[in-house]
Amino acid sequence: MAERTLRGARLGGQSFEDERGIEFAARQQVGYRCPQEHEFEITMSVEADIPAVWECPRCGAEALSVSGIQPEVKAEKPARTHWDMLLERRSVKELEDILKERLELLRGGEIGPAHLHRGSKKKSVSA
Repeated sequence: MAERTLRGARLGGQSFEDERGIEFAARQQVGYRCPQEHEFEITMSVEADIPAVWECPRCGAEALSVSGIQPEVKAEKPARTHWDMLLERRSVKELEDILKERLELLRGGEIGPAHLHRGSKKKSVSA
């Protein structure tokens, strides 16, 4: 195993490569300003799509680009409520009929919590 080790190098040692002949990617500085008036710059590639919004490193708020790029406005669907979904299945007239039926059953003691109807059932049986 000793013959496979690298001689003269150590873990975390220095690299012997230099930067000659290396062409770095073109970069640009993009400025942002948050609602707290914190201004900062992010280094990005020239080829990158510049986002209109970036998280502020100081306060975490959404910072807007100072170059005037506006965030895209997303078309939001209105939230579907339970009532909306119910109206997709039944008409208002049908719902009123069902409510009337259920109220009659509830008042008659046929449905609902047992502790509310114990006395009324005994009275109706003995009568």
